[in-house]
Amino acid sequence: MTDHPAAGTAVSDLPADIDELWERRGDLTPTDAVARDIVQAAVDMIDVGQARVAWISPESREIIVDERAKRAILLAFKLMPMAESQVGDFRYNDRVPLTTRLDGVRALPGSIVRWGAYVAPGAVLMPSFVNIGAYVDSGTMVDTWATVGSCAQIGKNVHLAGGVGIGGVLEPPNAVPVVVEDDAFIMSRCMVVEGARVRTGAVLGAGTILSKSTHVIDVQTGEELPRGEVPAWSVCVGGTRTRKFDGGEFGLPCVLVLRRLDEGARHDKAALNDVLRDHGVSS
Repeated sequence: MTDHPAAGTAVSDLPADIDELWERRGDLTPTDAVARDIVQAAVDMIDVGQARVAWISPESREIIVDERAKRAILLAFKLMPMAESQVGDFRYNDRVPLTTRLDGVRALPGSIVRWGAYVAPGAVLMPSFVNIGAYVDSGTMVDTWATVGSCAQIGKNVHLAGGVGIGGVLEPPNAVPVVVEDDAFIMSRCMVVEGARVRTGAVLGAGTILSKSTHVIDVQTGEELPRGEVPAWSVCVGGTRTRKFDGGEFGLPCVLVLRRLDEGARHDKAALNDVLRDHGVSS
């Protein structure tokens, strides 16, 4: 995932006017032309990749959220008027139009990118959906019927396989969005939601559900890792752990770390298939 030029600081690339508008948002309407122009210019910066909702600090590797960018997006929903647009025979009616900028992106028919989402040159979009505030970096494929939710941050050379759901995290403005780092492989029908994090080179086996509160367990050691976060260069699958309750024993969902990979090994498809096959998991 590309580091933001201002990473490690709390300085936003967007104008402070957004904060002033936010403080009086209850009084704003689509008839406020000056406010609408300010917000539109701010979201335009996110749309072209000059600003973004979140990034990874190169020093701490922590996720930094630009709260002002989220405020601009939320204000856009309040200030932009309903408008009809048309693509071919399809008509849309919404406050947020489709983006008009997909330079260098291979976008197949049926792929939808809303204004305020940035998709970098070299990305591939199968019929899919990318929501406002999202960032999809170069070399990444968003496969058929995959969804990249609002403000989700997707790194370089990621594969979001068919039917993957990357959840949106828009409110409150300081909430950390879902982050999928460079070289990750999210297999078919996975769900990554609620500000969960997939670190560099990690693989999520088909159908895995990862939320911010999901328990993550290393099956080799039994160690419980930070919740809602799968480690870099690892192969993970969905599992269950048994817990006792007053009403009996029940299996609660978790994520199991099956194997740690050498850096770059995620790209060896044959080796990856062997890891999953050894544990009875289909790739």
